[in-house]
Amino acid sequence: LIHHEGSITVDGLDTTKQGTAVRRRIGHVPQELSFMDDLTVAETLEFSSSLKGADPAGATSILDTVGLGNETGKRVGALSGGMKQRLAIGLALLGDPPILLLDEPTSNLDAATREAMVGLLDGLRGADRTIVLTSHNLGEVGLLADRVVTLEHGVVVDECDPTQLDERLGLAVRIHVTIRPEDATRALALLEEAGHTARQNGTGLIVESPAGRKGGAIATLTRHDIEVQDFEVWR
Repeated sequence: LIHHEGSITVDGLDTTKQGTAVRRRIGHVPQELSFMDDLTVAETLEFSSSLKGADPAGATSILDTVGLGNETGKRVGALSGGMKQRLAIGLALLGDPPILLLDEPTSNLDAATREAMVGLLDGLRGADRTIVLTSHNLGEVGLLADRVVTLEHGVVVDECDPTQLDERLGLAVRIHVTIRPEDATRALALLEEAGHTARQNGTGLIVESPAGRKGGAIATLTRHDIEVQDFEVWR
């Protein structure tokens, strides 16, 4: 749709010469969603199916896939943000495209809805489908991506496995470790002796660590018989 230099192929097809065939192979969910709010979910699905030439029978089952099977009669304007995001993914799946392009698919969702959305997207991955997504949420990237490409001002600056991302970007992480209150003083001393920066916070400790060493703090505590009751990694 946009003039570009160089060449782009999708599934072996040239986007310039075979654009219609390429678009049939791609489902797209933009960051900013736009629907006709007066239509119901079912009417929206029917309208989009007609535009894509998708099988209406198969289209109905898509609503079950994205968790909207019981919302067919509800008007789109009455849907929550999370439901609209699910509808957008459902529409992108019409025609069963082998490629999904998702732009910040969880950016406007609350924590619980974001977790559900990540679970949905994870279930859509497979040998017959590739998901290409943009995201600033590193935790989300770690859960969904098999390969990460980092862009700065439109230029590729790195490519790596998601487990290497924090270290490649030089990011430090904070680990909130929950331990028994009576162990706090000794735990702080042990962590500082091991080269970690730590401080007490409420029911536990906050430990700052380079991304590649975030397991070291936990290992230090357990090695000295300090029970780690829970921990959470913050980026």
